[in-house]
Order: sequence, then structure tokens, then C-alpha cells
Amino acid sequence: MASGGPGSIHAPAPTAAPLVTAFGVTLLLAGLVTSAIVSVVGVVAFVVGAVGWFREVLPREHEEEVALEPAAAIAPSPHAVQRLAAGTARHRARLPVEVYPYSAGIKGGIAGGIAMAALAVVHGLLAHRSPWYTINLLAAAGSSAMTNAPEAALSQFDAQALLLAFAIHAVLSVLVGLLYGALLPMFPWHPAFWGGLVAPLMWTGLIAAALDVVNPALNARIEWGWFVATQIAFGLVAGLVVARSSRIATFQHAPLAVRSGIETQDDR
Repeated sequence: MASGGPGSIHAPAPTAAPLVTAFGVTLLLAGLVTSAIVSVVGVVAFVVGAVGWFREVLPREHEEEVALEPAAAIAPSPHAVQRLAAGTARHRARLPVEVYPYSAGIKGGIAGGIAMAALAVVHGLLAHRSPWYTINLLAAAGSSAMTNAPEAALSQFDAQALLLAFAIHAVLSVLVGLLYGALLPMFPWHPAFWGGLVAPLMWTGLIAAALDVVNPALNARIEWGWFVATQIAFGLVAGLVVARSSRIATFQHAPLAVRSGIETQDDR
């Protein structure tokens, strides 16, 4: 950047060439998944933008003269600078400042798991006239015999499948409940919306994208409408239970000795 006349400088001239070039690249890539015509338009836009961009800097950079505005006088502050002393507590906070206790996540996971199981049994009764169908289908996630079993077998009581489904459901419910307890304090506003609707839809999308590769036989039998309904039921109940719990302050400002339980502060 060179100096211009008195009270002005030379600055790079404005140009839309970079914007046209980026637009061309975007259309070129979008055409790979839409239509070849889109890619052709993208190539044309890219070439026009790139040529225009080169002509802006070669053989000589285009510049324009910009007038300088007189700088406003800066009044010195009458306040002195407060410097932080090493080891001073509460000079910086790490978010979240408050979290839900582990017990809130466990309670939320158990409550959400019960609501989800009840809705799954209702689905089995209404869609397959058997409360065991959905339970056996859940057990199929960890049993090749259940994965390849005919529909008639899935509608019958199986003790091993019941125990396997209970173990899978209980472990996953508690783990997701603990995850809710850790994540809900970091959501921007009402946690029931994020925990009850957004999070279940997100992990349902991940499961739908991966299950066809992980277990195609199980993927072919899942009724996704009911699956989404049970996930939302879990999220709403677990989210509300966790959100209604009292938060506790994190130990980020306490020294290591207090956090580890070696020392406690006497406020008397």
C-alpha cells in the first residue's frame, strides 16, 4: 500500500472477481450431486472470475486513492490499569459454571428408559399384537439368532432375549441420561427442546445412516416412525427430569486440595 497525495493513500481497488471465482467453485461441486449443467455454469463462472482476478493484480496491481479521515483525539482514561496477580481466584470462568449432578442424569435416564419401553410395548401390541416383538427386536441388536429369526418367533416370549434387551436398554438409557446431565447446561435456552426433540432426531439420523451397514437385517425390520416416537419420548422425559434438578457449582475455582477432598473450607 503506497502513500497518495496529501491526506490520502493508495488502497487495492475493489473487485468482485474473488466472489465470482468462489461462486463458480460452489456451482462446480454442487453439479456433481445435482446436474451436469450446474457444473458447466460453475466452470464458466470460475474461469471468468479467475481471469478477472489475475487482471486485477497483473501486470500491475489496480489501486485507488482513498482519502484519510482525521483521527479523533483519544482522551486518556483517569482510571489506572488493574493487573491480575498470579494465583488470584475467579479471574477467569470456564463454562458451564454450574452442572447437574450425576444423580440427575441417572434418574433422567431411568425415567426416560421407562417411558421409551412403555411406548415400545404399545407399538408391539398395536402393530404386531404382541408385547414381545419390539423387545425381541431390540435383543436382535446383540443376537444373530434374533436378527435372522422369522417374525412369528419375534412375537413370542423368549427369556434370553428379554434379559439381553433389558441389559442393552438399561445401559444405554443410563449412559444417555448422564450425557444429558453433562450437555443440557451448555444449551442456550430451554433444555427440554434440545434434549427432548433436537438430540433424539440427531442420533436417529446417525443410527439410520449407519445401521444399514452395521446390521442390514435389523435395519430392514425397524419401523422408523415408531422408532423416532420412542426416542422423542425418552428425550422429553429424561430432559424434563434432568432440567428440574438443582444445579451445582463446578469446582473450577477451588484449589486442587479442596477438589480432591483433602481440605475443606471452614466458613464459621
